[in-house]
Amino acid sequence: MKRIGIDVGGTNTDAVLIDGEKVISAIKFPTTSDVMQGVVNAIGHVVASQAPVDAVMIGTTHFTNAVVERARLERIAAIRIAMPAGASLPPMIDWPDDLREAVDPLSFMVHGGHEYDGRPLVPLARDEIRDAAMNIRDAGITSVGITALFSPLTAECELEAEEIVRSVIPDARITLSHTLGRIGLLERENVTLLNAALQGLGRKTIDAFKDALRKAGVNAPFYLTQNDGTVVLADVAAANPVYSFASGPTNSMRGAAFLTGLKEAMVIDVGGTTSDIGCLVGGFPREANNVVEVGGVRTLFRMPDLLPMALGGGTIIDPETRKIGPRSVGYRITEKARVFGGDTLTTTDIAVAAGLVEIGDRDRVKDLDKALVGDLLKRIEAMVEDGVDRMKTSAEGVNLIAVGGGAFLIPEKLKGASSVLRVEHAGVANALGAAMAQVSGEVDQVFSGMSRDAAIAEADRLARQRAIESGADPNSIVTLDAEDIPIAYLPGDARRVRVRVVGDIAFMKSPQTAAAQ
Repeated sequence: MKRIGIDVGGTNTDAVLIDGEKVISAIKFPTTSDVMQGVVNAIGHVVASQAPVDAVMIGTTHFTNAVVERARLERIAAIRIAMPAGASLPPMIDWPDDLREAVDPLSFMVHGGHEYDGRPLVPLARDEIRDAAMNIRDAGITSVGITALFSPLTAECELEAEEIVRSVIPDARITLSHTLGRIGLLERENVTLLNAALQGLGRKTIDAFKDALRKAGVNAPFYLTQNDGTVVLADVAAANPVYSFASGPTNSMRGAAFLTGLKEAMVIDVGGTTSDIGCLVGGFPREANNVVEVGGVRTLFRMPDLLPMALGGGTIIDPETRKIGPRSVGYRITEKARVFGGDTLTTTDIAVAAGLVEIGDRDRVKDLDKALVGDLLKRIEAMVEDGVDRMKTSAEGVNLIAVGGGAFLIPEKLKGASSVLRVEHAGVANALGAAMAQVSGEVDQVFSGMSRDAAIAEADRLARQRAIESGADPNSIVTLDAEDIPIAYLPGDARRVRVRVVGDIAFMKSPQTAAAQ
């Protein structure tokens, strides 16, 4: 099966074509201001127009960038079903002011929700929800986030509220908090509203990528990468764009596992602007168990455990103070860096001057003082060692896999690392991770009124169902991990169950492939 993997980063766009586990072709070039044209160009570099392709996987920073830049976000409405208990802190109380202004929210707090033991807090105020829906309709808002108290325990209120809103606004895009977040009202509501604000962009982005593929002459199923190292059908991804947050680094981690065959290791992905350090557990990125901030917003949902560092191939160096970063020349490295004729000293210039890599014109940095170069390399080494130490869970040495276009910045030996591994195609590990990704399904919710075995079996069934809906082959699905935690203060043998499954992509033959056969 031939697959194209593409990763669109802030600095570089990478693309690969693989056949099974064999890399046929690969390319890396600076991201263009017209991202979609860059995708077309990338595909043109890795595959001939006549070659049939079975699937295309794309990783993108579109959604993270939209939140960070406070741009391309839709106006949203928030319905919180938690009155009277949840009245003290209104929706988005902890959002940065500029982000709250960007989504210009219309908020409603209505009576309903459940207690921690599953009992109704108060009867659901259906009339209040209907009134809210009519106000939302009259304001011209079509993106709605609904959050109910303890909905991961029982989603009845959210599901009924969705029906009421849909009856008033048939074309509304509705995000229900229990499908994304965990217990913790504010953090769960936050990710729900972020998702609501991004759904319009999600649809536009998917349509734009489809047009780009059509222009490139590729007619094949299209998937978007997610932040757990897997992919999902593009149309499914459009409904939950928040799952693409941090998908770039996780693509690189999966690519590192693919290239080395290691399932337990630490990975550092060095891009043009930043580096991300993460850990492989069972061949997949280790998941964060704590609150993760996205664009200044506290969230608590599925996210990889990553340590970002302001170190990349385009990181700017002040030759006077010898300060490294945090600013970067980004995708303009080929015009700004000294080795390319620019006037900005970057980490790439230092690496070239030290003979670590052959990029650009080395004569342009031959005037750099050797003591300066040596000192800066020591500073870079210290930054990386500190990052590795912060991500380790024990004092033992770990295998560190260096990937990304700036992997040449990582020293051969590091304190805390038993070995530093470099492999062929490491520069496009992110695109490889996208190309060979599987499809996942995950359930993380509270079950009660059933035995432990029955709860785990039901969670496994739901996870498999979600994987199939996301494009997995039902016959290939296996359970990656399962865990349950009894909740002592809830009746009915209540327990939180988390099950994650993965499966191979259910390839659908495109007309292009069928014609070739």
